Amino acid sequence: MNRAELADFLRRGRARLEPSDVGLAPGARRRTPGLRREEVASLAGMSVDYYTRLEQRRGPRPSRQMLTALGRALRLTDDERDHLFHLVGEEPPRRDAASGHVRPGLLLVLDRLYDSPAQVVTDCGEVLAQNALAKALVGDASARPPRERNLTRRFFLDPTARALFPAEDLPAHARDHVANLRAVAAARPDDPEPAALAAELRAASEEFARLWEEHEVSLRRPRTKRFLHPVVGLLELECEVLLSHHSHHHLIIHTARPGTESHDRLQLLGVVGLQDLTPRNTAR
Repeated sequence: MNRAELADFLRRGRARLEPSDVGLAPGARRRTPGLRREEVASLAGMSVDYYTRLEQRRGPRPSRQMLTALGRALRLTDDERDHLFHLVGEEPPRRDAASGHVRPGLLLVLDRLYDSPAQVVTDCGEVLAQNALAKALVGDASARPPRERNLTRRFFLDPTARALFPAEDLPAHARDHVANLRAVAAARPDDPEPAALAAELRAASEEFARLWEEHEVSLRRPRTKRFLHPVVGLLELECEVLLSHHSHHHLIIHTARPGTESHDRLQLLGVVGLQDLTPRNTAR
């Protein structure tokens, strides 16, 4: 691990970015150009102290997952991401395999979609990046442990994930998750990730195992989806799926038709954001 080169690379990567480049408000005037350390740490899902130590040449070796998160936070290109891995003494991920690295251009599009919930998801259902409105709609994936950031795993193993949808829509969502994973596993026979996820869920969920045996195949497609939000209520949204075949990533965007109740509620959600407006018992 080349601590001196790593520290310099991180500082220079941070200095070349403005808050608007990563979807942040400019805020007060800055003494020096670039992002603050705490902003990079927040974007990467790490503590400020850990990131600071990396820039000060005294941090421990980052994990591969942390390197991927830093690459996203600093909007690194594929070549820059590979260089980051080399500085830590790690072999970069294969270019032709599914990757947790999101291209800067795709992240730029995500940041500009301020009025529509949008997130970047792998074809296996791993949530890699979200804009603020997506976090407000379905929750902040980066705040969960890594294993709980997969949409398919959460749907079948975490009951709270199903509370996002009306009960009558759940069977269709279950079938879609299984059919998509089966299609991905068949398309990538040499990649252990989709096969391992399917094996895990077949063992852990009777519902998944039953649907898997039906052998339905269908990749994610544009459709209308309904969400139950605890503050703004029911939203009926159009789901568009934009594909990036090179890295097996999907940009999933949810929009509401202007003039509809769902459109008004989505605008309200943009104001409410991640605030907790649930009533509290103040009696003593």
